[in-house]
Amino acid sequence: MGNERVVACRNCQAKNRLRSRGASHSPRCGRCQAPLPWVVDAGDGDFDAEVAGAPATLVDFWAAWCGPCRMVAPVLEEIAGEWAGRLKIVKVDVDKAPRLAARFRVQGIPLLLFFRDGQPVHSQAGAPPKPALEALLRQHLA
Repeated sequence: MGNERVVACRNCQAKNRLRSRGASHSPRCGRCQAPLPWVVDAGDGDFDAEVAGAPATLVDFWAAWCGPCRMVAPVLEEIAGEWAGRLKIVKVDVDKAPRLAARFRVQGIPLLLFFRDGQPVHSQAGAPPKPALEALLRQHLA
């Protein structure tokens, strides 16, 4: 599926074009080298490469028609910026990646799965508030 995003650096406001194909390093600003938010879309074909390429990954199983998914999306974008350089967020649209949804037994969305070194270590169903997500990240990134 691969994707391309334009991300503004929180440090110098430079716009950076990011491409992802299983990158194994956190993106950095081309101007000031500050870490950038690491958010990618993945599907059945590239999911394993995206998750294996980062030491800490939060996977968001979502769908465009899901209200709670739309509520948690901006929170995940904020977290991606605040945890830049330490966390990768992989977004999986369950309607476009049914094999992944079946593989991880997704029965309700949003479903957040936290991976360390390519292995799932925690799951969170529903749309938790930002403080709950931050507590989860502190627990698993400590």
